[in-house]
Amino acid sequence: MRLSQMLFVTLREDPAEAEIPSHKLLLRAGYIRRVGSGIYAYLPLMWRVLQKVSQIVREEMNATGAQECLLPQLQPADLWRESGRWDTYTKAEGIMFALVDRQQRELGLGPTHEEVITAIARDMIRSYRQLPQTLYQIQTKFRDEIRPRFGLMRGREFIMKDAYSFDADEAAMKLTYEKMNQAYHNILRRCGLKFRAVDADSGAIGGSGSQEFMVLAEAGEDEILYTDDGNYAANVEKAVSLPPDSEPSSFTVYEKRETPGTETIEKVCKFLKCSPTQLVKNVLYQAVYDSGITVLVLIHIRGDQDVNEVKLQNELVKLAGDYGAQTVLSLTVPDAEAQQKWASKPLPLGYMSPGISDDYIRSAKEIAPKFVRLVDRTVTDLQNFVTGADQSGYHFVGANWGTQFQKSDRVVDLRKAKAGDRAIHDPSQILQTARGIEIGHIFQLGTKYSKALGATYTNEQGEEMPLVMGCYGIGVSRLAQSAVEQSYDKDGIIFPVAIAPYQAIVIIPNVGDADQVAAAETLYGELNQAGVETLLDDRNERAGVKFKDADLIGIPYRIVTGKSLKDGKVEVVKRATKVVQELAIADVIPALKQWIAEALG
Repeated sequence: MRLSQMLFVTLREDPAEAEIPSHKLLLRAGYIRRVGSGIYAYLPLMWRVLQKVSQIVREEMNATGAQECLLPQLQPADLWRESGRWDTYTKAEGIMFALVDRQQRELGLGPTHEEVITAIARDMIRSYRQLPQTLYQIQTKFRDEIRPRFGLMRGREFIMKDAYSFDADEAAMKLTYEKMNQAYHNILRRCGLKFRAVDADSGAIGGSGSQEFMVLAEAGEDEILYTDDGNYAANVEKAVSLPPDSEPSSFTVYEKRETPGTETIEKVCKFLKCSPTQLVKNVLYQAVYDSGITVLVLIHIRGDQDVNEVKLQNELVKLAGDYGAQTVLSLTVPDAEAQQKWASKPLPLGYMSPGISDDYIRSAKEIAPKFVRLVDRTVTDLQNFVTGADQSGYHFVGANWGTQFQKSDRVVDLRKAKAGDRAIHDPSQILQTARGIEIGHIFQLGTKYSKALGATYTNEQGEEMPLVMGCYGIGVSRLAQSAVEQSYDKDGIIFPVAIAPYQAIVIIPNVGDADQVAAAETLYGELNQAGVETLLDDRNERAGVKFKDADLIGIPYRIVTGKSLKDGKVEVVKRATKVVQELAIADVIPALKQWIAEALG
């Protein structure tokens, strides 16, 4: 392609809308153009990158035996109601674009396709002889992000590969899952990215287990916790660890003490000269279920620990059936205004005890009459602990479970693991932290959707059984931007060879010099003929502008037909290292082909 004929405009200044380096660079280099909030046009250079990423994804998916298809973006609400996710996606998470057609039928623009593919399997798969089956698509998805940002990282329209597997039993599904796990490793390795696979929360997708694939980058929205031995890595939402040991309590007698102005952990520990590891704090949450019931949740957790709200949400979803519900629409720490709607009298905030009375909750049909009390494992063995006394300005000291306070039988892990904690698999290993961009997520769905939608098959014994499913997503457009976020310098993008829009760029410093033009034209033609994807910068611009643009757009190899032409040589620059070599014209093609082959490894 000749740059003189391409729709190619670069910017020298960072666009005001861009927050992170990759977003700034993709806009400046003319890869993408903003059309609306979270909506971007993929311009010719970016489309080539996306095609290359898609091709790598397609090759690795095909190698697993998966079959490519294309599913509808418009999805009937009734399918989502069958799975129980319509309210979750349109109200709780609120990320689905929902609409009503002229016949007043409700529809959604697909953020994911579990319901659609399960309905297809329900209609088409009848016998164990048809199993296993895996289908995938590469398609535009839609999500109504509350705050679109970071360009393609968190947009409202994006390109994604999603795959869905159907197996006869869990063992077979896990074999398929492992194939996909390996395929994802291959995809990210071939794209030239540094990444880490981590344990993850399954969120609204559900299932028994899942794994995220994180491209490592400082601007990543996710925190990863991992151990140096390579045996543990998890998203902080899912991570587990051993907390620091608690210090022995200095209180041996149970009594109520006046503790004025000690509504925070730090203040009460300073006042009582005690460790936060010997304090039981009681954290109040308000959960609203899709049945319309509001439930007040009290978490008992050690004073030096924080509640992981993702873990809490998952525990509350398990209790949804108790309230005639399927999911939690919202989970918040109730402010004064929210408390007025359900509190029968002012709460002693900052001073609540584990035994605070249920009569703080007023009687109303839409409000659960009792606190849900959840005990974090960090407090189960505490003795002679400090906690609130249900009276402003007072705490109990020397308290014990089973004596002063009855411990709920709902003991769960609700604490937020953090860097510096000891690993559960090996306490000598200390959790380290890194930032990551989630590029892929694979799930062991089990029978969640097949049971909900009635997707069954007949086994060898003639029994009707639910299909066992997995699903596997990878963000194609997100991956392209994450490559930039991981690899750039002060001059611009450094694209990995495998997904760069072009592998080489030939620059004519002076288009008025016939020798430079002739040499560049020859090299341009011969490189492309030899299979090296090459751009020709034949614009009537100053050499400095061309060099800056070449660095900005991140083409791996730059060939300049400049002053050394008189010696039968050209200048070749490697973008990643900025190493400059002078090569004889006859050596350029063999050298580039060798470097590209090595890079694609």
